[in-house]
Amino acid sequence: MRKNKVIKWNASGSRCRAGRRRALMLMALFLILSGIADQFFNTLMKTQLKVFFSAAVLSASFAFSAAAQAADREFLNVSYDATREFYDEFNQSFGAYWESRTGKTVNFKQSHGGSGKQARSVVDGLKGDVVTLALANDIDEIVKSGQIQPGWQKEFPYNSAPYTSTIVFMVRKGNPKKIKDWSDLTKPGVQIITPNPKTGGLPRWVYLSAWGYALQQPGGNDAKAKDFVGKMYRNVKVMDSAARASMTTFAERGIGDVLLTWENEALVTQKTLGKGKFDIVYPSVSILTEPSVAVVDNTVEKNGNKWLAEGYINYLYSPLGQEMAAKHFYRPRNEKVLAKYKAQFPPLKTFTIDEVFGGWAKAQQTHFVNGGVFDQIYNTKR
Repeated sequence: MRKNKVIKWNASGSRCRAGRRRALMLMALFLILSGIADQFFNTLMKTQLKVFFSAAVLSASFAFSAAAQAADREFLNVSYDATREFYDEFNQSFGAYWESRTGKTVNFKQSHGGSGKQARSVVDGLKGDVVTLALANDIDEIVKSGQIQPGWQKEFPYNSAPYTSTIVFMVRKGNPKKIKDWSDLTKPGVQIITPNPKTGGLPRWVYLSAWGYALQQPGGNDAKAKDFVGKMYRNVKVMDSAARASMTTFAERGIGDVLLTWENEALVTQKTLGKGKFDIVYPSVSILTEPSVAVVDNTVEKNGNKWLAEGYINYLYSPLGQEMAAKHFYRPRNEKVLAKYKAQFPPLKTFTIDEVFGGWAKAQQTHFVNGGVFDQIYNTKR
């Protein structure tokens, strides 16, 4: 019977050292081979991953490029300053509706600014498919250039004004200056923020609201109205070029005691920045503002978007379009939708531009052309 061989390590450790050397050599060889294998594996994996991620990025790039190029139509809405958020949502809704009905996709684009400046941009060559501006006179200026046909107000309901608004006062929380009506705006020490009537639509509505209020006072006439509006504009601290800029001046920069603005802008700002910062004051009377819409005939006849443009505006009058308008604090024309949102729209005595001023053409010529009544008032202010 074979006995197991027992290795005894002598005191000198020669056998031990020899064994250790062999063990170390084997371990080193193992590590070298493992390192080579690991390096090979890592290189292989890195190469594979690099190829994979390169392919993924390339595929994503092609997908993004394809998506960008996939739209069947390009479409531009030239609008005024305060409608940005509304048309962001509206375009998505209408785009989905249009695709479901026609199978065609649309790449919607928006242009925003002071209403008067936007109208001049279209006159000067901006190729809008539709215009959704703050007042009818700005669209009439485009008509004069031949890009929109006369009679545009008869193409859609309510003189092509699918929603309305009015002019309100936005004041600091607690209303420290006790501003309750138009007459309070002429008091010494009141600092007003409102845009320039020469560049925007909102400020023309503001100006005419104040004028109409003055006419309705006991013994009111044009001379007294001119004096009243002159006193009000002498209290204007900052006159920006458009409504959104004035909102920034008042709400974010903290300048002024009162902002004269659209009802919808005031309600949106109060909602987004908090009721703890601002109060909204409804004056005793204000003007019914009627933002207007139209198809830009010359543009859609050339690019083939006429049917699309008409569908876009008609969708504004649909129950869903009216619902979106109300959600963004525009007063809808649809009586059922208006009733649904009546809590956010307090009753207010209003007058129309036709009733007091004989329409926009007459009001523009009298008050806002170069040398008109506003220039006379403002030059006196300076």
